[in-house]
Amino acid sequence: MPHKITMITRPLAGFEVPSSEGHQLYSAILGILRDTEAGQNSSGSSLPLDGYGIPVLASRPSLTSFSLCPLQGRFKRSLSPKRKELDPGERYGLALGITDPREVDVFHSALQPLLSRKKNLRLKKGELRVEELAGSSASFQDLMQALQGCKDLCIDFEFKSVTIIPYRNSKMFEMFPHREAVFHSLLAKWNAVCPEDLRIGLERDDLRRYISERPMAYETKSAVINTVYDRVRAQARPIIRLGFVGSIRYAFSRDAPEELRRQVCALARFAEYSGVGSSVGHGCGAVAVRIEEGKE
Repeated sequence: MPHKITMITRPLAGFEVPSSEGHQLYSAILGILRDTEAGQNSSGSSLPLDGYGIPVLASRPSLTSFSLCPLQGRFKRSLSPKRKELDPGERYGLALGITDPREVDVFHSALQPLLSRKKNLRLKKGELRVEELAGSSASFQDLMQALQGCKDLCIDFEFKSVTIIPYRNSKMFEMFPHREAVFHSLLAKWNAVCPEDLRIGLERDDLRRYISERPMAYETKSAVINTVYDRVRAQARPIIRLGFVGSIRYAFSRDAPEELRRQVCALARFAEYSGVGSSVGHGCGAVAVRIEEGKE
């Protein structure tokens, strides 16, 4: 079942992070996972790595996907452009979403050293100590059935970090949270990990025909999703992608089939675990969703 791990952290000292710090958090969390897996390998032999660079043990499958909601809290203004400063007097929340049921135990066991204060999250210029660690989950069946029977619904999405959705697997990106782009992204993520009997077969035309969108606060932004070493310039070079942030309301048309409403609402609730679009493991596409009845 989809699972969310929420952490409350505090910086050991004040330090700067990029405005889009997700790729640094991604590296820090994978570092914890690598250390934990290496410690469990008593033979000392080298192990094959999965797509995330984590040793593959016989006890678990390789990791397939996870989402990361970057740091939430009050930051100090930095004198450097496109950066912000962490305050050791503040606490910052972040959350991991795990959609593949086979991987939940991997993350829980690997992140325990953070809670016991044996390890900290190490970013480029400083460390974060985890003060609280909590988990929550919902089965695919629960997500599908929670709002059964409700007709007049609206779905509010808050895109908390830059959301990057490639247009039909091209190198072009959606610059607006169009209903087709958002829900088709979620549909692909859902069908990749859900039980076979709960797969959803929505068509793109159905998403366009029966759903409308109304932006409430919206802007385009860019995010650094990773860095690579530039041999010509002999320095690290950021990889930047374009996307959007903000709030938007999705509503159903009066003639929307009940089954479509139920499936779209399930995808919306799933979004808080899976994230929306690409680079969700690097802190992109994090959302908060509210579904309410009785609004236009």
